[in-house]
This record gives sequence, C-alpha cells and structure tokens, in this order.
Amino acid sequence: MNRSSGTRQPSSWALVVGFALVYLSWGTTYLPTRIAIHDETMPPLLFGGIRIFCGGLLLLLYQVGRGGRVSLGAGDFGKIVGVSWLLFVAGSGLMFAASESINSGVCAILAATTPLWLGLFAMLWPHGDRLTPRGWLGLLVGLGGVLLLLAPKLATAEEFGENIGVALALGSAVAWAFGSLVLRHLRLRTAHLTNAAYQLICGGIGLILAGVLLGETRRWPDQVSPRAIQAFLYLLLFGSLVGFVAYNWLLSHVAAAKVGTYAYVNPVIAVLVGWVAGEEFTAWLAAGISVILLGVFLVRGGERPAPLAVVAAPAEEEPVLLGDTAR
Repeated sequence: MNRSSGTRQPSSWALVVGFALVYLSWGTTYLPTRIAIHDETMPPLLFGGIRIFCGGLLLLLYQVGRGGRVSLGAGDFGKIVGVSWLLFVAGSGLMFAASESINSGVCAILAATTPLWLGLFAMLWPHGDRLTPRGWLGLLVGLGGVLLLLAPKLATAEEFGENIGVALALGSAVAWAFGSLVLRHLRLRTAHLTNAAYQLICGGIGLILAGVLLGETRRWPDQVSPRAIQAFLYLLLFGSLVGFVAYNWLLSHVAAAKVGTYAYVNPVIAVLVGWVAGEEFTAWLAAGISVILLGVFLVRGGERPAPLAVVAAPAEEEPVLLGDTAR
C-alpha cells in the first residue's frame, strides 16, 4: 500500500514545523542540562526522571481536558513500557551515566551516531526503509561534520578510547535508535498524544527507579537553587513535551533515518546557543555546521521508503502509519 493510500498525509509545511520543533527543542536543552547537573549538582537520573514523568503527566491531563481518549488500546501497555524503557531508561539513562566520566564533546559525537544506527537497523528490519547511496552518503557526511565541529575537543579527549563512558554513550545511541525504530513499527491503537504521554510517564518512572537503586537520593541537595528550577521548567516544556511529541508524530509520517537527523542538527543548535551565551565561535564551528547541513540535505532526499499499511486510530486522532510488519 502506498503512503498516500487511505489516509490524509500531513502537508510539507506541517513536516517542516515538526522538524523545526524537534531541532530547536532538543538542540537548546544542552545548556540548561549543564546548568542543572554540572553547575547545580542535581543527580542526573532522578532529575531527568522526575522531569520526564511530569511531562507525561501534564500531557495526559491535557488530553483529559480536551476530551481526548486516555484509555490504552488492547495490548498496548506492554509495548509502551518496552519502548519507553528503550528510549529513556537505556537511551537517556546511559547518556546521563556517560556524561559523568567523559566530556560533553565526546558524548555529543557518540550521540550523533544515532542516525547511522537507525539506517543500519532499518536495513535489517523486515520490509524496513532502505537508504539509497545518496542517503548513506548524507549520513556519513553528517557524521563527518560533527567530527569537524568538535575536532578541537577531540584533540584533548585522551579518555576517548579507554573510558567506560564511551561504551555507555554508544549504548545510549544504539538504544535510542532501536527504540525509535520499534516505535515506528508498533501496532498501537492508543491515541497519539495519549501514547506519547504514557511513554513519558513510564520512561520517567524507570529513570526514577534506576536513580533510587543507584543511590542518587543521597546526592539530592538540601535546597534546590532557583537556577536548577528554571532549568527544570525549560527542560520540562521543550525537552519533554514539545520536542518529544513532535518527534513521536514525525516517526508516524517520515522515515526513521530522516527523523534521526536531529542528532546532527542538535549540536549545531547547541553551539549557536553557547555562542549567544558568550562561548567562542571558531572557524572549526562554522565549517562543521556547513558540512552537517549538507549531510541533512542529502539524507532528506536519499531514502527509499518501504510500503506502509494503515491502522485505524481513535476517532479524534489521525490514522497511524505503520510498516508492512503491521499486516
């Protein structure tokens, strides 16, 4: 079945807005995260888990307020728990753990491998999306741009090849890529926003439990600073709500490898935010940004989609697009 068969497709303008929301929302989270965890010494798993849980709860309350469906479709609960733990507990949690032992530049480089893992997993997935040679070239060009962007930091990253944090960060990228692909192909009959809300809630609970088990409660400060509260609110609104809802929506309409280009664009946004905040903007940064944008352009035009089947969603939502595995 064709993508356009049997369902109303979003306009090009809607897709542009969706990508912009993901890029800007997630690209601007680096600075407040650094302020909360590094400057204000908030325990990473508990801080992130509480924020993600609250985001899901607010989204669920919004659904209730607008009269939307908040019940789970038959058999959806286990699937939502599984994918949310892949994305948040494994994906976000491993990156939080990695950030304590390797510097942020190395973390960003390893996180930028996510689209490569997405493309690889999609190739291995039965009837999954297939990248053309141009698409694979775009992925490699984008990764090269990230390396160029962070070349000065790599020059001093002696721990890159010997620190356990490298394995944790790579594991994070693999988990997020695999979770995104699983989410794209799940047969979920729960309303879109409700589905996203439960993913956030389950992922937040998982991170909180992990933080408690790892003893982070002993690291919680006696008094939370105003800067940490401001960072929390910003991350709650843009990282957990706007960004994730837009990301979830895009996965229903666009190939996973294209959605994964956020991993290339986010470092660019983060660099620009840092520059506005007073950090140095160098020739390395300008060159890296140019190459990254070229890579994104190539990826967006270099993907050969697999046929999609349509599964009816609850009445107040658009139909959910799934891969051939949904048949």
